Amino acid sequence: MTTTLAPPARARATLLDGKLVVGLVVVSGLLAVSLFTGVYDIFGDDFGAEMFWITRVPRTVALVLSGAAMAMCGLVMQLLTQNRFVEPTTTGTTEWAGLGLILVMILVPGPSLAVKMIAAIASAFVGTMVFFGFLRRVSLRSSLIVPIVGIMLGAVVGSVSTFLALTNNMLQSLGIWFAGSFVGIARGQYEALWIVLAVVIAVFVLADRLTVAGLGKDIATNVGVNYDRLILIGTALIAIATGVVTVVVGNLPFLGLIVPNIVSMVRGDDLRSNLPWVALLGIAIVTLCDILARTIIMPFEIPVSLVLGIVGSVVFVGMLLRQRRRPS
Repeated sequence: MTTTLAPPARARATLLDGKLVVGLVVVSGLLAVSLFTGVYDIFGDDFGAEMFWITRVPRTVALVLSGAAMAMCGLVMQLLTQNRFVEPTTTGTTEWAGLGLILVMILVPGPSLAVKMIAAIASAFVGTMVFFGFLRRVSLRSSLIVPIVGIMLGAVVGSVSTFLALTNNMLQSLGIWFAGSFVGIARGQYEALWIVLAVVIAVFVLADRLTVAGLGKDIATNVGVNYDRLILIGTALIAIATGVVTVVVGNLPFLGLIVPNIVSMVRGDDLRSNLPWVALLGIAIVTLCDILARTIIMPFEIPVSLVLGIVGSVVFVGMLLRQRRRPS
């Protein structure tokens, strides 16, 4: 029992240190750059100040909330599956959320934002549970089999969504949903993202239990943790964050894969003390990619998912090669 409780105690003692303060300053600088990056002249135009609060501030807040939430979703999913190669876009969770959006658009004419989010969250929850069900029946649990199963499942679900969108003349809407972008974020259109703040807080509260769950069902049960209930809670948190972000922003590929692995390589696997770094790095990466997306072909803008996809795929391949070189 002493061994189990010692790491969280050290983590709480070193949760805020000089390096974290430097990280906060750096991320704050990136957010300041984001606030003043754009085609609209907020200084020279008569309505500059108004546009600043209508578009720039909501967009920056959306970057913070979505970046932190999706990075933590990747961390939670990696703990629950005991695999570093999984996150919502490599397990089919995002595709399931898109399927929920398509279905509600077909069944409910002109659905409200709340209805869309409920459908996306419910579908993402079901899809993630289906993924966990597949894992329990896979006999070969190598580090590569798990994401391969998730990618295959996501491809099947994505093909179903594409078929439904094509037959119902909604292919353009599906493309917009999966092309993650902050272009349409403005005052009155981003407030739903505050829901994911509850997910971030819940992950902080459940950090110790999630760490134990990451050691496996037998160990978690032996120390008094209800493993199955924690799996349900973790799945619900992942579904809520993924569903809300998919509806409001769109797909943010590989973010939950990149961030936890970089933090783990630099700082080790102490979950509680790593959580602030996971949130900060998630915000930093999505903000940096969004700034690049806005400036590469200015005055036009490319989807941030394109930049994230390039960066994430490079990191993913690098992780695979690193895993292959590691001695068995």
